[in-house]
Amino acid sequence: MSNPVFFTPAGSLDGMAPEALFTLEGPEARHAVAVKRLSPGEAVDIVDGAGTRMSGRVTAASSSRLEVECTSVAVEDRPGIRLVLVQALAKGDRDELAIETATELGIDAVIPWQSERSIVRWKGDRAAKAHAKWQSVVTAAAKQARRAWVPEVRPAVDTAALSATVAAAGLAVILHENAVRPLRDVLEAWDGAGGAEPREVLLIVGPEGGISPREVTKLCDKGAVTALLGHHVLRSSTAGPAAVVLASDVLGRWTATGP
Repeated sequence: MSNPVFFTPAGSLDGMAPEALFTLEGPEARHAVAVKRLSPGEAVDIVDGAGTRMSGRVTAASSSRLEVECTSVAVEDRPGIRLVLVQALAKGDRDELAIETATELGIDAVIPWQSERSIVRWKGDRAAKAHAKWQSVVTAAAKQARRAWVPEVRPAVDTAALSATVAAAGLAVILHENAVRPLRDVLEAWDGAGGAEPREVLLIVGPEGGISPREVTKLCDKGAVTALLGHHVLRSSTAGPAAVVLASDVLGRWTATGP
C-alpha cells in the first residue's frame, strides 16, 4: 500500500536530502496526527503540489507538528502531452464532481467555462469564492489520489476567451452527442509528437443543457473538432472524467511515469 500523502507549500522541500528532518505544521499536521493517527516509525510522503515528493518516516508527532526523517526525494516529471478539462459551469455541483474525478484520474489543469447555457453564473465576489472552491476541490482530490502535482485551476472564461485558448492548443475536442467521429479516432489521428512540448489537449464539456450550435461553430472556427464519447448521452459530471480515461490510454500517459 502506498504511503499517506500530506501537502506542504511549493518550494518548501527544496534542499531536502536523505536523513534530513522536515517539520510539517498547521492543518496538514493536525490531520496527520488527529485523523490519520500517525505515530513515530510510520512511513509518510510529503509533496509540494509542484512535483516534488519526499518519502520518510515519522520521528515525532504532536497536536500541530509532524516531524519526518527524509529517506528519499524525487521530482516527478509532468507528461509531455497535458490534458486540460474545460468544464462548463453546471448546477447541482456537477461541475465540482467532474473536476474532482478528473483530478483523481490525472487531469493536468481545469478551466471553468461560462457557456451560454450554463445556469450557474460566476459574478462579482461569487466568482472569486467559486474559483477558490474549485482549487480546494482539486487539491483534496490530488491528495486522495496521492499525486505530487496539483492541477491548476485557470481563470474562468467565456466563449470568446475560450476560442483564443482553443486556437493556441495542440488539440481541442468538443465532446458532443451529435459528433460523427469517435473520440478514440480523433485522438489516434492526432500527431501529438509534432511541435514543441508540452502540448495541450483540451477536452471541452458543456453544461447540462448542452453546448449551443453557435458556440460549437465559434470554437470549430478556431480549430476545435467535435468527437463522440459513446453511444449514450452522459451528464456534464461524467463526460469529462470518461474522456480523461480514454485520452490517457490512447496518448500513452498511463504507460509512462507521470504525476
